Amino acid sequence: MTDPANAAPEPVDILVTGCDVVTLDDAGTIIRNGAIAIKGGRIVWMGKADDATGRFTPETRVDGSDRIAMPGLIDGHMHTAQQLLRGKIFEMQRKRALKIPIWKNYYLPFEGMLTPEDVELSGLVAYTNMISVGTTCFAEAGGPHPDAMGEAALEVGIRGFIALSTVDQTSGIGATVPSSMMMNTEQAYDRNVELVNRWAGQDRVKAWLGLRQIIVCSPELIKSMSAAAHELDVKIHTHLCEGAYEIDYALEHFGKRPTEYLADLGVLDHHLHCAHSVLLSPDEVDLYVKHRPSACHCGFNNYSIGAPRLLEMWRKGIDIGLGTDGAAAWGPLDIFQVAHVTRIGQQALAGTPWHMRTAISSEELLAIATRGGARALGLADELGSLETGKRADILLVDTTQMDQQPILDPLFAVSSTVVGRDVRSVIVDGKLVMKEREFLTVDIDAIKARLAARGPELMARFEALVA
Repeated sequence: MTDPANAAPEPVDILVTGCDVVTLDDAGTIIRNGAIAIKGGRIVWMGKADDATGRFTPETRVDGSDRIAMPGLIDGHMHTAQQLLRGKIFEMQRKRALKIPIWKNYYLPFEGMLTPEDVELSGLVAYTNMISVGTTCFAEAGGPHPDAMGEAALEVGIRGFIALSTVDQTSGIGATVPSSMMMNTEQAYDRNVELVNRWAGQDRVKAWLGLRQIIVCSPELIKSMSAAAHELDVKIHTHLCEGAYEIDYALEHFGKRPTEYLADLGVLDHHLHCAHSVLLSPDEVDLYVKHRPSACHCGFNNYSIGAPRLLEMWRKGIDIGLGTDGAAAWGPLDIFQVAHVTRIGQQALAGTPWHMRTAISSEELLAIATRGGARALGLADELGSLETGKRADILLVDTTQMDQQPILDPLFAVSSTVVGRDVRSVIVDGKLVMKEREFLTVDIDAIKARLAARGPELMARFEALVA
């Protein structure tokens, strides 16, 4: 038998050494002064830094001193094409009363006026933003020109699922959908299936099917899309139980609440990814448990809609992660901040009324942001924790700032004090995408220059469009 001490060093792509490793595995393993070896896009070894000495010959060596290594965060619901609208709705609100709901009066018109080049720029801005705050994987909610999103994601180096905004009826919204986004049922089905097939050969960036929401998608389209999801083995991204208007619509037209309607159509299953899922009745939560759709809690804005049942859903085993809902909906694309806000919201709803001080912990929210997100996106075997054999999507976060001192427990630090701007380096799919806040894949100054040149023109057109 070969003596490991005398074995030839193993060549690897990246070796990270000297960091504290928060794995978020089943055992809650934390490795102080640890090391991670990466090869072929996957983690091939983890252990003490001393045990890595002489064991590997890395192509790239990353010094993890004063850093905590942790799994990349997952944004389970965001709108790429709304990135360039960041802050605009709030500026307009200070000048005049907004028309409600926001999504049909402002988001849809804005998305409808964008060119593929605009969406590609929006993707470059959004995805670099996400990487810079620790998000390594995203699920696009469905927007215009999804191929442009995919090209931007490939260029930046992020992992994700793109999707098309799919609308084949407008009778339920009392508004006109931009002609560039309106389809008949056959077109909606064909464009979605073609998108998934175009991106099937990619590994890091793929496509899902999309249904904007039940009030703008016909029953025929919903059923045919579900059949396609089974055939193609992909998910459908939709918005569900996001507003009272949606529940009223379902009750008026079908005599059922939205989740009950989808269950009766036979489409409520693990292929359906239901963003928001805020206004669920107890019976609808039971339907989620029974039929296994996944969900996403967008903590920045869900609490303005209702009383989200995140804690109940998580502890009942529903596959649910966290999402930002995109920059236009609130502002930050920082899942760390989403988790912090969500802890307060869930404590107020599920603990404080019964004088229960620890309804949910920051550590549990971090697990939802990583492992929960991976489960929701159908990637539980690939992402969500640092384990040998899993994809190497890894963050290195700074531990030297005074607002983090002292670091007695690395898990407490990453779940309670770390925010996105503490992220120093990011590895996605075994490749170093950002090193000490410097992007290695794209020219950030060039992206900022494009944004400065195009942004004012877009805002002027948008103001004229919605005025």
